[in-house]
Amino acid sequence: MRALVTLMLLAVLVMAATCYESHESMESHEYLNPFLNRRRAHDFIQADTRLEAISQERIRERNKAPQERQREICEDYYPCELYAFRHGYAAAYRHYFGRRRTK
Repeated sequence: MRALVTLMLLAVLVMAATCYESHESMESHEYLNPFLNRRRAHDFIQADTRLEAISQERIRERNKAPQERQREICEDYYPCELYAFRHGYAAAYRHYFGRRRTK
């Protein structure tokens, strides 16, 4: 019985020591509101300029000129590409894909 009381007292002491709430954790601003708004987050985390350049390149890829899209379509189809070497990509695209509409 005495060993059980000693063991319980030891368990309570270990629990109190590990679950102690220090004042340092209360002083941080994240304790009350752990979330930041976008402007404050942007103040101390700066975007990498290389990543920004990559995203700008992807935006440019998305907004291609119609002639460039037509040329890429023609390059993917071998007979169209051969026709384009002789007559140009515009004529080759009209010859092979003229009836279709691209987005």
